[in-house]
Order: sequence, then structure tokens, then C-alpha cells
Amino acid sequence: MFRSVYQGKRVLITGHTGFKGSFLAYYLKKLGSELCGIALKPETSPAHWELLNIDMRSEICDIRDFERVKAVFDSFRPEIVFHLAAQPIVRTSYLIPRETFEVNCMGTVNILDLCRQSDSVHSVVVVTSDKCYENVEKSAGYVESDPMGGYDPYSASKGCAELIANSYRRAFFNPDDYGKTHQILLASARAGNVIGGGDWACDRLVPDLMRSAASGVPARIRNPRATRPFQHVLEPLSGYLLLGAELFCGSKTASGAWNFGPDSNGIIDVGTAAAKLQEKWEKIDFIIDPPAGQPHEATLLHLDCTKAAEKLHWHGVLSTEEMFNFTAGWYRAFYQENRVVTGEQLDEYLLLAEKRGLSWIK
Repeated sequence: MFRSVYQGKRVLITGHTGFKGSFLAYYLKKLGSELCGIALKPETSPAHWELLNIDMRSEICDIRDFERVKAVFDSFRPEIVFHLAAQPIVRTSYLIPRETFEVNCMGTVNILDLCRQSDSVHSVVVVTSDKCYENVEKSAGYVESDPMGGYDPYSASKGCAELIANSYRRAFFNPDDYGKTHQILLASARAGNVIGGGDWACDRLVPDLMRSAASGVPARIRNPRATRPFQHVLEPLSGYLLLGAELFCGSKTASGAWNFGPDSNGIIDVGTAAAKLQEKWEKIDFIIDPPAGQPHEATLLHLDCTKAAEKLHWHGVLSTEEMFNFTAGWYRAFYQENRVVTGEQLDEYLLLAEKRGLSWIK
């Protein structure tokens, strides 16, 4: 997979204890990488990272602590860096706006500046969010050249992270100077609403629904008409890995910003997504209960992923039904059978990718 680029490479992941980060670490371990992670301790119990028990170096520290993170860079000497660490919740950003900006902006500066100082790093992927765009509630999907923005602190901080990445790319990792004055290629990746097993974060649709199934208490859906680009967590991860491999192999055209999202079938409203998950696991229960005075959240958002399809030949694997089957099935196995099926689902995902002839599987 990915031309075997990751076999034996030293790969550093920030945010490896989080939902997407833990999946990425598991995926990279399967690809044969030597891994090091930098992150805070998981905020939830259970936590997907702890359930996986991955054999890798794990450094528990704050990415705002430049000297601590520098010591990890200096000792591990990464060749490939995936930067995922962040304050990831929109509603939380209203409660801790300063910390959200510090982590998502200055944390990104710290990681990129350590890459700049490194003599080992060749490939850097900065993961932001579909919420980095200035959302004008348009029906067309956002393309990579659309303006950055953000109403809430989280969205604005992700727009800032994109501007920071672009500044470092132009000032220090310019593709035109690759192989002359530097050895690093940098890309940023923007994914949609990611779902899947092992997520227990607060104020997210799937964790709320799965907690309701486990407890028997109906979940409260606050914004059922909000439209989002839902995709299984393994989908954008295949895009990140493809992007990182292309950068490592010296593809200057891979340097830049990229959207990774579902096709139009995955762009559905929150109420429909909740009903779909309920079809897959009958114990899920919910009520529609928009609270009074809730903070602003965008109601219409999706991505145009034409660039990734045409230039990286990246396409998602799972249908909408398969996405919901994977998600509900993971939690059902965990709560009813005490099993963690992350490995089984990754194997099934890769088998489907191969059967469907997707080029990145080779």
C-alpha cells in the first residue's frame, strides 16, 4: 500500500491518543512504520488509544511546550510528520477560546518550526478541518482556493492553522526550492465530519448516540437539519497517507491544500444520520431537542474533492450504508461482546479497496 513508503520509516504523529490519531497510528503500524506520538492523555474513558495497546513510543506532553516537543524531535528524528493534535470541539471552543487558539495555532507553529529546524524530516501533513473555510452557507462544495474564515473560535483557529501552514510552505518549504535549499514538502488536509468506532468525545453526534444505546437514556439531537459531509474515519486517513507518501517521494504537486470528503451520498443532515445509525443498532434512541440559546454552528457545509480525485487519484471506499454499518457495528461489538474490532474493520476496508480497484492500495 502507498508504494510501501511507510515500511521502516520513522513517523511522528501529534495527537495520537485522539480518535483519528489512534486510528492513524494503528494503520501506520500495519504499514510497518516506526512510530512516535506526541499528545495529551486521552480525555475519555474508555479511550480508543488505550484499547488498541499499540507498540510505539508515546510521549505525553502539550504541543505548546516547545522545548519538550523539541527534545522528542531531536531524539526520534522523524522522517514523516502527521500533525493532528488540536482542541477539536466547536462548542468547547466557546468555553475556552484562548486555549483553542493557542493549541490550534501556536501548536501548529511549534510543530512546523521544529520541522524547519530538522535535518531528518522530508514529508509533513498538517490536518485541519472542513470548518477552516469562511462558511457562507452555499450549496456548492468548498474548494481549496476558497477563503479561510470561521465564525466560532474553533473554525477560526483552523482557518488560522491553514494560513500558518501556507506561510511555512511558501517561506521555508517552497516546492520551487525543493532539493536546492531544503528537503521538506508540506501539505494540509481538510476532512469532513468523521465518524467511526472508538470515539467517545463530548458534543459529537455518534458518541452521544452510542452512549444512549449503552445507557438506555435517549440522546438529545440539538441541530437535526444541519447538513454535514459524513465519512468513516478510515476514508480521510487513506487520503492523508497517500498525501504523505507522495510528498516523501518528492512529488512537488502534492504540496498544497487538499480536501478529503465523501461523495454527494454522504452529505446528509444530522437527523438522517441519527436515523441511519438507529437502523443499524436498534438500541440507539434519540429525541429532537434544540436547546434555547445554543451557540452558533453552521447549518450547511460540504467539500468539493475534485482536486484529490483528479490529481492524487484518491477516492473513498465505503458506501454510505457501509459507513454506518462499520460505525454501529464497532460499538455493538464493544458494548455487547466486549470486543475491539478496529483491526477487523481495517482489514475489511483494505479488502474492499482492493476489490474496487483503488490505486492507492498498490
